[in-house]
Amino acid sequence: MKNKTVIITGANSGIGKEAALKFAKENYTVIMACRNMDISRRVHEQITKESNNEVELMELDVSSFESIRKFCSDFQNRYEQLDILIHNAGYFNHGEPYRESADGIELTFATNVMGPFLMTHLLLGQLRKSEDPRILFAGSNIIKHFFDPKRKIDFLDCRHEQIIKSFTVYKMYAQSKMALTLLTFKMAEKFEPFGIKVNALQINGARMSKETIKKFKPKYKLVAWVQNLFIPPASYMADKYFKICTAEQFKHTTGKLFNDKPEVMQPSPKEYPGFIKQMKQILGTRVYPAYPENTNVSDKLWAICAELTGNPIIADEKQQADPKIV
Repeated sequence: MKNKTVIITGANSGIGKEAALKFAKENYTVIMACRNMDISRRVHEQITKESNNEVELMELDVSSFESIRKFCSDFQNRYEQLDILIHNAGYFNHGEPYRESADGIELTFATNVMGPFLMTHLLLGQLRKSEDPRILFAGSNIIKHFFDPKRKIDFLDCRHEQIIKSFTVYKMYAQSKMALTLLTFKMAEKFEPFGIKVNALQINGARMSKETIKKFKPKYKLVAWVQNLFIPPASYMADKYFKICTAEQFKHTTGKLFNDKPEVMQPSPKEYPGFIKQMKQILGTRVYPAYPENTNVSDKLWAICAELTGNPIIADEKQQADPKIV
């Protein structure tokens, strides 16, 4: 697969690191897109040595529009096409107060939603040159909070002029991952005319390092330690990344949310279930909240992403009419 190129964001640790190693061992051309270059250089050297493949490391801060534009420009100057784009990087720093990105957007939302939105659009030209282009978003089972019909994405909270006093990173992380699910379905619809498949994988948690757990407030540290005992190693989900992005059985699959089997999940019934069914939904991996089925919410999210990222060229009716537009 030396002629197949894959970009993996946040590839210097956890699932991203294992995914980079997996693709490299399978002889793909792997681009590790990472923010912390000091850590990434060591990991890059390790993956290159272990895979016996010349993996490339490129600097990228997904929360920064300037960094994204520079990365995409550098990539376009060096690579003719892109076959697989895996949005693995994410931001979640437990207990941290409200912070903004360099572009004035709440940091969690900027990293987990706005950055991937902009980056995907800037790389559309390279993706469309592939014979089998696939995009995968790293989702999270934290969206299960949206089984509660009262939960919704508070779009005002992603911009600095509307700061909600009850802000927590945990709350924003849940909202950002639900927003990412909405974008998955919307992008799949927009990009289908170009043959680009867009899917997401619902991750049931990731093992946290000792350094990460140290950042938790005392009352949450024990919970984190216990949680680690029941979470599979990062390589487990990395294998799912690889299968969804390469397997022939998913060549025509788009606009879907996968569980860790990987199986295509279904939206939950819109009516609020009784207690027993509710528990099955929360504990199970077969259904996701019906919230993303709300087209009004999806349209609003799409418009806000386009506005805040500077209205990048998007796959609208003009592009469908003129294949030269990228």
